[in-house]
Order: sequence, then structure tokens, then C-alpha cells
Amino acid sequence: MSDPLIMQAIARLVPQGARVLDLGCGDGALLAHLQQHRGCTGYGVELDDANVHACVQRGVNVLQLNLDEGLSLFADQSFDVVLQIDTLQHLRNAETMLRETVRVGQIGIVAFPNFAHWFNRLSVLQGRMPVTKRLPYQWYDTPNIRVGTYADFGDLARKNHLRIMDAFGLHQGQEVRILPNLMAGTAVYKLQRN
Repeated sequence: MSDPLIMQAIARLVPQGARVLDLGCGDGALLAHLQQHRGCTGYGVELDDANVHACVQRGVNVLQLNLDEGLSLFADQSFDVVLQIDTLQHLRNAETMLRETVRVGQIGIVAFPNFAHWFNRLSVLQGRMPVTKRLPYQWYDTPNIRVGTYADFGDLARKNHLRIMDAFGLHQGQEVRILPNLMAGTAVYKLQRN
């Protein structure tokens, strides 16, 4: 995770000493932060060779797995918290992985770029795909295979009978609880099974 403000905001949602599974953990920065500052243990899941190596260098336990193949390796409620931070928009089986997140963990925390942020809307109105700090790619080279909004994700969670424990936006490291679909560059949801 490249944005330290987002990392700190997400870390605040993770209970002290939790056993954590970080799906699409990247270079392991978030999990390393949780280990150091929140006394957490756990594993990262990552596919990219360079990121797996970076995790090892940080002292983060990492499993090299393709998330599009699911989480059958893990039993129900194996972890206190399962994180999907900037991962969902890269997955072909996003809905399945959302259900797997709350199956494997007692709590799931999902965060992703909010495509409905006012700046993104303005870009589209001007006939251009947005390029921002949260969506830094041109339309033709983005690793995102889907875009979503804060509001869309809430609908998806309810469709899958998930309990939304908390939901808010983040913008420039600050929580946005008033009009997050419009005012936040990042959507954050804390979920569990009903």
C-alpha cells in the first residue's frame, strides 16, 4: 500500500493482536505496520514475484496464490480479520471473493478507489477517464478490470446478506462520513456474515 494515510486509517479498524489475512498484500507494508504497531500476526497473499520478495524482506509471512482461484486453502473463520485493500477491483470473481473474505475471517475490511468521487465524475463529464492519486493509470494501461463506487459496494454487500459494521470514505487521509459517495476518493467497508 503506497498511501501511508490510507494505511493508518485501515490499521485503526484492525483490533490489537488480531490474526490477519491480507489478500493482495502487495509489498507487505500494511501487514508489517499491523505487526509492528498493533501486535498482529498473520499472512499476506500475493501473486507478483517482486512483491512476494519484498514481503519476505520485510519479515512478513506471505503465500504466493492467485486470488482468482479462491480461498479453499483456508477453513471458515481462520482469521480475526481479512483485508482486501485495493484488491477487489483487480479480481475477476469479485463477488465470490467478497463472500470468501467473510467466510475465512470473522471480520472483513474492504477498501477500493471510489469511482463516484466528484473529481472522477467531473472528468467523465469532460469526456475523459479520471487520472488521480487513487486512480493513477490511463484507461489503456490500468490493472483495474472494474471500477466501483461506495454506493454500489453497499448494494453488493446487502445482496450477499453481509452485515455492514461500519462504512465511510477516506479522502487525503481523513474520514468522510457525510456524502462519502461524492466526497471520498476511497470507499471503506467493515463487514461480517449475518
